[in-house]
Amino acid sequence: MTTPMLTPSPAPADASPAILIEAVDKWYGTFQVLSKVDLTVAAGERIVVCGPSGSGKSTLIRCINRLEEHQAGRIAVNGVELTDSVRNIDAVRRDVGMVFQHFNLFPHLSILDNCALPQMLARGTPRREAEDRAMHLLRRVRIAEQAAKFPGQLSGGQQQRVAIARALCMEPQVMLFDEPTSALDPEMVKEVLETMVSLAEDGMTMIVVTHEMGFARRVADRVVFMDAGRIVECAGPDEFFDTPRHERTRSFLHQILH
Repeated sequence: MTTPMLTPSPAPADASPAILIEAVDKWYGTFQVLSKVDLTVAAGERIVVCGPSGSGKSTLIRCINRLEEHQAGRIAVNGVELTDSVRNIDAVRRDVGMVFQHFNLFPHLSILDNCALPQMLARGTPRREAEDRAMHLLRRVRIAEQAAKFPGQLSGGQQQRVAIARALCMEPQVMLFDEPTSALDPEMVKEVLETMVSLAEDGMTMIVVTHEMGFARRVADRVVFMDAGRIVECAGPDEFFDTPRHERTRSFLHQILH
């Protein structure tokens, strides 16, 4: 069986953006967590979102696949707008993979089954084909030798790489990462970041919420800084780190880099 390449096809110059976010508002009760957020992400673009705790960055990316519902504004993924339509929500979720802070692996399933069963249940993929793709992607994240083990037998960094492979098994066009290294011991962070760098080099459209500023400088096409539910600054990594325009951004960078 020949496993298809993961590299997305280049988008035509006039193509719709992979992700379109326009004037998005989000409340939890009377607390407004997102306020008039605008962001456009081109196919193949890598965006890093950073900011202090409670700034709305995780809520923003959770709105992109409708894990959170926005109350005002517009979000569209590959031209499909997120509305109350179950059909639209399902279509977007088929295109969007997500990796969380906590790995969310099924502890009673082997690593291979954690990656194969979602394909079988959600897409009707035959077991042999699902397992072949799972093994291909476990090799891709350099953890294929652990396929027969259970999550509890793996380190945190290994489990997070399995979570990345599981998301890729669904052949997403966009990958969202919600602080994927924050629950890891420091020595495990590097192996997960290297896996994400590899994805970025393949041209995967990515939005990454992280405080790993070395990763942002190395990989991001743009860095977005959020505070109090708003995008305060959005710039290329050199400009963002070397000559930030806003005092709030400068204060944040001073705290996180020193």
